[in-house]
Amino acid sequence: MPSLPPQPDGPGAPGPSLPPAAQGSAAPDPTEPPRRTAFAEGVDRLREAATTEPGRLRIIGAVLALLVVAFGAVTAWQTTERAGAADAVLHSSQPLSSDAADIYRSLADANTAASSGFLAGGQETAATRDRYEKDIRTAAAKLVNAAANSEPDSPSAATIARLNRLLPEYKGLVERARTYNRQGFPVGGAYLRYANEKMQTQMLPAAEDLYTKEKQRLRDDYDDATPYPWAAIALGVLALSGLAWAQHRNYRRTNRVLNHGLVAATATATVVLLWLVVGHSVARAGLNDSYDHGVRSLNVLNDARIASLKARGNENLTLVARGAETVEVGGKVVDAYDNDFRTDMGILAKGLTAAENLADDDSGEQPVTAAVGNMEEWHKRHTSARAEDDNGNYQQALDKVIGAKGATGECFDSVDANLAKALAHEQTEFKQAAGDGLDAMTGLSVGAAVLAVLGAAGAVLGIGRRLSEYR
Repeated sequence: MPSLPPQPDGPGAPGPSLPPAAQGSAAPDPTEPPRRTAFAEGVDRLREAATTEPGRLRIIGAVLALLVVAFGAVTAWQTTERAGAADAVLHSSQPLSSDAADIYRSLADANTAASSGFLAGGQETAATRDRYEKDIRTAAAKLVNAAANSEPDSPSAATIARLNRLLPEYKGLVERARTYNRQGFPVGGAYLRYANEKMQTQMLPAAEDLYTKEKQRLRDDYDDATPYPWAAIALGVLALSGLAWAQHRNYRRTNRVLNHGLVAATATATVVLLWLVVGHSVARAGLNDSYDHGVRSLNVLNDARIASLKARGNENLTLVARGAETVEVGGKVVDAYDNDFRTDMGILAKGLTAAENLADDDSGEQPVTAAVGNMEEWHKRHTSARAEDDNGNYQQALDKVIGAKGATGECFDSVDANLAKALAHEQTEFKQAAGDGLDAMTGLSVGAAVLAVLGAAGAVLGIGRRLSEYR
């Protein structure tokens, strides 16, 4: 048997050989660069593709389609928001603001009718009683409507709930005052003053607070409906610029004037942009007109009507209290209710002047002018009634306030009727202008989305036509 060759030993001798498996698990060469990520490799492939004309065309087509779709999407979003706010102006916030004003007016008029009936005593007319009951029913119905349309847990909802609680309490006090008054008990006057105090210090301030909140809500809806959709307009301009550049680039490389797909995309984007700008401009003009010549006039007229109601109530209470309530004004003690009457008449005069200035046609100006004449006559008759009362002629003063002929009540009724006529006219103008503004945005959201999809498809097809030339 042949002997094995001698193996070298010593420090320089090689060690035992490793099995193949062990040899395969050797550590990687540290000089070899690490493998790149998939994202980095994708970027490299994209960069390489961009160095070729087909690759550039694919990138251009993708960018153009994305721009056109983004333009349509933002247009649809912004116009939907503005159309929703315009719809709220016409069908929600303005009607609720009007309802809030009616609640205040009904409560103030009911208080006035209650004091007029009390002054008449046993001779209270059926018309006065019916007017009071109608006002109470109107206030209750308007409160129910406002509660149904207000947001739950909102400040307006809390105010409405408070008024719903106070209304039956007030009505109970008035009924007690009437009962004692018919029986000839002086305590009836105390109950009526207590009812008036509840109305003046709790109910009317709450109704005024509701009216103020609803007016602010209306103003907020206008602020949401009228701003220009600048983001959509900017994207539209950018999309058209990109399409124009792509067509110019195509012309320089091929000498072909038109690319049907890109022309179609440009046409659809142009239609959407023009529709957006013109439609929103018309809508904005209509909404601004509805505010300037509708809402502003309605607010002034409502404030004037409220002032006239408060003045009439204080005029009646001057005779009910018979000097029991006084205040010091300028170092002089005067009747509290008569002092409030003069303040309210001053507010009424300012309101009527403002309403005349805002009226933009004869139909709106004529009833306001008539109300001014009624107010001036009312002031003259009131001065005469106060002179009779100051001279101790209570019955003569009473006749000049609630009498059948020549009384201040006639002037008040004329002021109220003319203001109601002016309000109806301004309400019609508001609905017309706001409706025109809302109609100008009809279909814009859906139309923009559909045209944007068609435009993006046109851009892709147009670029695809060029790509087919390289196959």
